Order: sequence, then C-alpha cells, then structure tokens
Amino acid sequence: MTKLLIVESPAKAKTIGKYLGSEYQVVASVGHVRDLPKSNKKAIDMDHFTPHYEVSAGKEKVLHEIERLAKKSDEVLLATDPDREGEAIAWHIAEAVNFGDKPVHRVVFHEITKDAIVEALGHSRNIDENLRRAQEARRVLDRLVGYDLSGIIWKKVRYGLSAGRVQSPALRILVEREREIKAFKPEQYFTIIANTKTSEKAKLPLICSVEPKEQKEAERIVSVGKNKLWQVVSIEESEVKRSPRAPFTTSTLQQAASTRLGFSPSRTMRTAQKLYEAGLITYMRTDSTTLSKQAIGQIAGTIEKTFGKDLIEIRVFTTKSKNAQEAHEAVRPTNANLKTAGHSVEEKNLYSLIWARTIASQMKDARTMRTKILANIISNDKKDIIPDFQANGSRTIFAGWLNADPGAKGEDIELPKVSREDKLDLIDISALEKFTEPPSRYSEAGLVKELEARGIGRPSTYASIIKTLEDREYVTKEGRSLKPTDTGEVVSTFLEDNFNEYISDTFTADMEDKLDLIAEGKIGYEKTLSDFYKPFAKDVKAKEKLAKATNLGDANPNLKCPKCGSLMIIKLGRSGKFLSCSKYPDCDGALLIDGTEMPKDKIIGTHPKTNKEITLKNGKYGPYVEMPTDETIGKKIKKPKLRRASVPKEIKPEEVTLDQAVHFLSLPRELGNHPETGKMISANIGRFGPYIVHDTDFRSIKKPEDVYKIELSRALEILKEPKKKRGFTKKKKSVE
Repeated sequence: MTKLLIVESPAKAKTIGKYLGSEYQVVASVGHVRDLPKSNKKAIDMDHFTPHYEVSAGKEKVLHEIERLAKKSDEVLLATDPDREGEAIAWHIAEAVNFGDKPVHRVVFHEITKDAIVEALGHSRNIDENLRRAQEARRVLDRLVGYDLSGIIWKKVRYGLSAGRVQSPALRILVEREREIKAFKPEQYFTIIANTKTSEKAKLPLICSVEPKEQKEAERIVSVGKNKLWQVVSIEESEVKRSPRAPFTTSTLQQAASTRLGFSPSRTMRTAQKLYEAGLITYMRTDSTTLSKQAIGQIAGTIEKTFGKDLIEIRVFTTKSKNAQEAHEAVRPTNANLKTAGHSVEEKNLYSLIWARTIASQMKDARTMRTKILANIISNDKKDIIPDFQANGSRTIFAGWLNADPGAKGEDIELPKVSREDKLDLIDISALEKFTEPPSRYSEAGLVKELEARGIGRPSTYASIIKTLEDREYVTKEGRSLKPTDTGEVVSTFLEDNFNEYISDTFTADMEDKLDLIAEGKIGYEKTLSDFYKPFAKDVKAKEKLAKATNLGDANPNLKCPKCGSLMIIKLGRSGKFLSCSKYPDCDGALLIDGTEMPKDKIIGTHPKTNKEITLKNGKYGPYVEMPTDETIGKKIKKPKLRRASVPKEIKPEEVTLDQAVHFLSLPRELGNHPETGKMISANIGRFGPYIVHDTDFRSIKKPEDVYKIELSRALEILKEPKKKRGFTKKKKSVE
C-alpha cells in the first residue's frame, strides 16, 4: 500500500523522507497553493462573505504533480504545519486537487523526529473545519479592513499608502511614543559622585542617594563633602534568588534573539523555520510554555550528565497568553543532548539560545548576594547634613541555572571589604549636571513585547507586521530603535482621527478573541464577519465626504513664503513633510520642514559618455537628476529634450555622486523586443515606483527585483501574469 504525504517545504519533505519507508512518497506544496485575488474586492461574495480563491502564480505545476502522484497512491496524508494556517493550506490542497475516491486524512506533528511522525501517522484525522474557518475569517477580515482603509487613505492622503487591521494599531503605538518624545520637557538634575578609598587603599566610588534638582543644593553638598572626613555608615547584605525563565514561545524567542543576537523578528523566524524543517527544534509558532513529559525527562537526563543531578528542579510553567493557540509545546530542541546544531552561524547561534533557555528552565534557582554600603561625612553640625552616599554590589554565590545559560548572568560587581564606622579617604567629589530623558523608542523586541501585552495580533504574525511597516516606509530603524517617518505619522494621525475605534487595542484584541471562538466552534463565521463589516463599511462610506488631507496644519507663523511672503502650511511630499505657500497653486514657494530653504539646483558634473552637464534638482515628487540630450522638442523654439531620473529614497540628495547620477540616468533601460509583438520592453522608475512597460502595458516591479538589473526574460514572465487592477471599482447604481 503506497501513501502520499504532503508538506509545505522541500526541506521539510527531505527530512521526513529519511524517517519513512519506501511505501511513503513525500512531496512539498511549496507554501500556499491558493489565495484571494490581489487588489480585487470581488474576491469576496459580500452576501455571505464567501471567498473566491484562485491558484497562486506558479502553483499549477505543483498541483498537477501532486495529483499525478496521488493517482499512484492508495491514501493521501496532509501533513502541513500544526496551526490554523497549516490547517488552511491542507484544506486548500484538498479543494484544489482532484483526489477522486482516495481517502484523504490530516496528520499533525509538532517536531520532525521519527517518533513524532510515527505517532502522528497513527492518529490521522479529518481536516478541522473550525480551525480552517478561523484562518479564513482572519484572511477575509484582513482583506476587507485593509482594502477599505487603504482605499480611503489613497483618496484622502496619498496614493499608494496602506492600512491594516493589525498593522495600523502597531503603527499607532510607535507614533504615540514619538508624540510623547516630542512633547517631553527635560528637567535638570545633578548626579554627585564621591571617589573614596578604604584604609586598605581599595577604591570605593560612592553616588549620592539623592539627585538634587537645584544647582545651589548640589554645590552645597559638594562643598560640605570636600571639607569633612568620611566614614562607613552601614553595610546591608541580602540574598536574592533568580529563577529561570519559561521555555521560549514565538514572542519571547523573537525578543531574546533581538536582545542577545541582534536578530530582527523576521530573521529569527526564518532561521527558526530552517531549524524546525531540519528536525532540530519543535514548531516555532506557538504561544505555549509547556514541555511534554517525555521532553522533561530527556532534559533532566542532559542536566544530570552535564551539570550534575543536584541542579535538577522540574518546573511546570503556565501559559500566560489569553489567546494561546491550540495545545502546542514551547519552542525547544528535539534532542536535549545536542548542545550545538545548525548549518550556518546564525542557525547555530539561535539553536544555542533555544537549548540554553530550555535546559535552564528545569534547573535550580541561582542565588546572588547583594551588598549595599552607605557612607557619609563625620559631623554633628545640622548645617552639614547631606544625604547618604551609596555603593551597590552583587556576586553570584550559587550559579544554578546560569550554568546552562551564562549569557543571562550579567557582571558581578565586587565591593571592597569594609566595616561599620571604618574611615574613608576622600579622593574627589563632583556634581555632574544632567537632564531627564524622554521615553525611549521601541526596539523591535520592545514592540513585539508590547503587542503581545496588549493582545494585538498573533506572535506568529509580529515579524511580518514589523517588516510591512519598514517596507511601506512608515518606520525607519535608527540603531535598534523604530522611528516613525513623516508618512507613518500622517497615516496614523488620519486613522486615529477618523477610524480610531478600528485601530484601538480593545477592538483588535476583541477580534482575536472572536477568531479563537470560531476555532473552538463556539461562534459562526458569517455572523462574526457580518456583525463587524456592516457598521465598518458604513463608517468608511461616511468618510468619503472628507476633504483631502493635503493640509497637515499651519506652520509657524514666523516662517513666511520665500517668494510672496504669505503664511506657510505643512504638507506631505514623497520625501516627507515640507512647508508650502498657503496660496498654492498661485504661488509655488516652499521650504524644508525646519524652515530652511529648499536645496538649490546643483551641478554634479559632466556625463563621461555624452559630455552633457548633470544637475541635481528638487521637484514635486522629491529630488531628481537631470541631463539634456541631443534630441530637441518644440516647433518654433527648439529646446533640448531632458532626461530625468529620481534619486532613490534611501540616498540623501546632498550625498549623490557623479557615478550615482550616471547610474540613475541609465533609466529608462531598453530590455529588448517582445517576441510576439516586436515592440520594445523598457524598465524605469515613475511616480509610484519602478516598473516595466510594453505597448502601454505598465507593470510594477516589486522587491527583491532591481529595476537596474532586471532582464528581458524576467520582464516577459511579469507581463504574462494577470494584471492587477489599480484603484477601486465603483459600485453600479441600481436603476429603479
């Protein structure tokens, strides 16, 4: 009897194939096989919220191969990932492939090991309609919200922008923090440090326990301290226990990998996916901190062999996430005895992090001794009273679980041995002026933690959410911090002003609860979507009458138009906010957002081939380079035809070199003639980004494609794809 087992990825198929006998054929669907048509609202029948799927580009061959293999098999097993998305993929395969009367079953495993797979094969089941319906509800909901909100933003703010059910609340959180930073008013304070040494000549730096806000008080403390003798007032020691943290969930893995390894959430998930498919870790999309009894037994054995039996302490961690999805395990190694694993450096680093966290979770507490030394001047005069000065130290007295995870230890701070009333020699004392700092921007790890705490979205989606915000240029990374761009702030403000209910924490978290209830079969798919969408669509329609948000507010009245002297207003351009004359379009005067002059035209140099002068200019859609050609335009007055090219957003205009300008002006590129029409296919960058064009058929070029490198063969592939509709279809009015 032959069986066809279907998984998502070729790597996963290869690993599983090693464990199964010759009666099994393992094949990969290579991810999703069907999806909703892009940019087409007709993909959903609004009467019953019925989605109309189409086979994804390039998947016809995959489905044909699955069908061919199925005909040779006696049974089909759908072994896609053990979550709602995996359940949906399994359902789509079953719907898209004609399996005839062959029995089709679902098998689920959370780790790719021989034991887990054999166990799963012995407990096959039917596709869980509730789980796949919950995933379908999420997909349809995200399409409806994203489509409608993006549409109104295109019309009222700027074409090409987007919004989303979870993306927009995440952006709002970042923008709210940015407003806090801008509104923050720093306050002065003073840190006073006294450097002393003991009778044994050991250095003992002390910090004043009070940070005075007034300079006069800081100077008084320094003056008194300089002129008096010092002594130890007290020594306090306390033993503190440090318990290990729970094994990793998706969210905590992303946070730890960001903090300890410098990985972005998307990089963490990509790397974890490879480790999972290689059979090295359990499934990496999980909200659970649970470990199976079998895993705990194996972990205990590893601890005994590696660190000693005395360090074992079996612990059971409670999953805190209220939206925990199904009964998954935590992210852990499939073989606790394997301390290092993975092919690449990043795989090895992430695996080591997972191994350390898992092993440490079943070990005894670490114990730390904390020491606090208080010192002050020797004086009975009330005028000389100053706050105590202190030194804090700590040392590990029992490493416990830190033996397995030394990276979590931190540094010991050893203090010199002193006794109460010991005299101290003052070396120097000084006050350092400081100012309070605004709240820090969120890092990727910080945003993941905040989203989870607020119940917004799923941890498994956080990586894609952050990547979308970066790809849309709503945020930029400054070091490890996420900073909203002008565009991001404008989009978020517009949504807060007009659709605040739908991007609030409560709405988003409540919708996650409802999706969970669909998965549990407790509420219906259609009613859930209907209850949400009808009032939502009504609200969106009501906003159609809003004026276009071209004016983002009045500028500082002290800033006047450089051309006519009128007041200025704030507008959003391709490169961010700028100041425009309030009399535009009658006057086109403009300033940079900080009130300085717009960059003037700058001659960069001469083109090495044409010997023509290249000029850097600033236009309506941002900076660009310009060069005259040998062609002329005009009937009466002949003028040279100009060749122009936009400066990419990631490059500062003032840093554009001659070589870069020549590179930009290589557009439009002629890729070659179309084999059927004989007409030229060109590549260029326009108002809405890079594109190719053939006989008035314009197609966008998406990342990672490069407009400067794309070749004719790839352009022909893009032109063969069904064209995506731009904009939004107007509803036809019924004729009474």
